[in-house]
Amino acid sequence: MPDPRRILAIDAGAGTQDILLYESNKPIENCVKMVLPSQTTIVAERIRQATSRGDDVFLTGNLMGGGPCVSALKRHLRAGLGVYATPLAAKTIRDNPREVEALGVQIVEEAPAEALTIRTGDIDLSALGRALALFDVELPQRYAIAVQDHGEALAGSQRRFRFQQWNRFVEQGGRITELAYLEVPAHLTRMKAVQADAPGAMLMDTGSAAIWGALCDDAVAAHQEDGLIVVNVGNQHTVGVLLRGERVWGLFEHHTVLMNPDKLAAYVESLREATLTNDEVYGDHGHGAYVHPDYPGDGTFRFVAVTGPNRGMAAGMGYYMAVPHGDMMMTGAFGLVAGARRLGLVE
Repeated sequence: MPDPRRILAIDAGAGTQDILLYESNKPIENCVKMVLPSQTTIVAERIRQATSRGDDVFLTGNLMGGGPCVSALKRHLRAGLGVYATPLAAKTIRDNPREVEALGVQIVEEAPAEALTIRTGDIDLSALGRALALFDVELPQRYAIAVQDHGEALAGSQRRFRFQQWNRFVEQGGRITELAYLEVPAHLTRMKAVQADAPGAMLMDTGSAAIWGALCDDAVAAHQEDGLIVVNVGNQHTVGVLLRGERVWGLFEHHTVLMNPDKLAAYVESLREATLTNDEVYGDHGHGAYVHPDYPGDGTFRFVAVTGPNRGMAAGMGYYMAVPHGDMMMTGAFGLVAGARRLGLVE
């Protein structure tokens, strides 16, 4: 039987995977923590090395997040080198296989001769187990994992498709307790891939995990019942939410690379005033914005908490820099543990 006191929380972002081995019988400050390169970053580096050697590459394994590894693949193709992928690994690049092939990737079942095999997947429990074993630490048998999942969109805009899910979530009550999945919805194929590699794992979106994690900071939690804004400035995406109690009343999501301090401040103020529109954010190449029509814009929601590895963008704005349990880089992992505790997966 899995030890109910132990769970491995992995917040798999674009730049890093932030890992917490939570043990309820220890002060959280004494729990094992690691900030490691994300798997997409690791795969991207392996592709870059193949490019420099002039080697073709063969991707095999599970669907995983794109970002850095897909950018590396495109550079590899522009260098005139071959890219091959199994049907499942190819979904890392695009959901629609015809779009993958249009980029120049050949979808195959077996590795071509002379091609370098690179395994795909958002988590590598085997590697983590080996690393922990060097310090006489045993890998837990329970997992809580966060990834950013656009959802499978075989046609149309992935940005619109992802934000439609956020929109529907807010319209249907916006309860943050519904953002932690033991049974992953069918369209969230990246989460399903992770759950295949870590059976029984609880899954969350990285944005959702950051929201829960920020609330683990007592200064943030003190404003939860009055209403506040939580902003996560991640390596790839920036998400801001209107939160009161355990209900999300509205949010926006954009690409961090397209944000700047002035835009961030304007978005936060427009979100509070419920004047930020979906067309405004989408037209700026972001995902979108939505505020529930019953949002109680009653002069509250003044407190703004900011987290994420690019939180420095908000420096000097008077916002509160959230540091749950004194460690900002573990915000998503703390949120995962909070979700797992709520679902009774860990004490």
